Amino acid sequence: MPATELPANPLDLTGSTVLVTGASSGIGRDTAILLSSLGARVAITGRNAERLERTMASLSGQGHRMEVFDLSCAEQIPQWMRKITAEMGPLNGVVHAAGKQIASPARFTTPQNVDDILRTNLHSAIHLARGLCHRSCHGKESSIVFLSSVMGLVGRPGVSLYAASKAALMGFTKSLAVELAPERIRVNCIAPAFVETEMLAEVREWLSAGELEALEKAHPLGFGAPRDVANAAAFLISDMSRWITGTTLVVDGGYSAQ
Repeated sequence: MPATELPANPLDLTGSTVLVTGASSGIGRDTAILLSSLGARVAITGRNAERLERTMASLSGQGHRMEVFDLSCAEQIPQWMRKITAEMGPLNGVVHAAGKQIASPARFTTPQNVDDILRTNLHSAIHLARGLCHRSCHGKESSIVFLSSVMGLVGRPGVSLYAASKAALMGFTKSLAVELAPERIRVNCIAPAFVETEMLAEVREWLSAGELEALEKAHPLGFGAPRDVANAAAFLISDMSRWITGTTLVVDGGYSAQ
């Protein structure tokens, strides 16, 4: 789009259709709500129908769609996306917020652990991209946003498998961005640190009070909120970031700056 054709408000998503995974809670839920408030029609997906219905009830505007789907069935994703776009029209964006965290020393990691986390965090992203590449599934210009993690950039004990899956997602993003640029599909990552979601609630259960305090102090701006990451996702979906692709946007309250 030439500069002269840029909308007055490049964050206005009116007329756009965006698929948001992991929309039943946390970052995915806040992202879906924010995108709808900016004018987008949103297709939300997750595994829990009751939670998805609560997200649906919080969306602004009309024309949204709810899909209960298990992204670990990665090979079914492209066909599932074609079904969605047959009813909603081509997608202008995909925000892949679904993910799985495992906290375990590497010495205790099992082949099943490896398979589970890679299917959820990496394989699903690859097949979402495959699905969007189908000519009926993407608009003239589209944007993919993957939720990675700052753990893919810095070290922390006990999360090596999770970190590996998120680092792989960043590498996938870079090459895919170059590959899909001729089709006007942008591809970017967001790398959050610890955000007040269910994942952090799980971390609280196995950290002592002192360890939790130290973890929060490791974030100069404190723990983040889901909306902090949702704001970054909206930026990367919108025309505000129309000249950005192949990047990882770190949204970590200063965690990785130390």
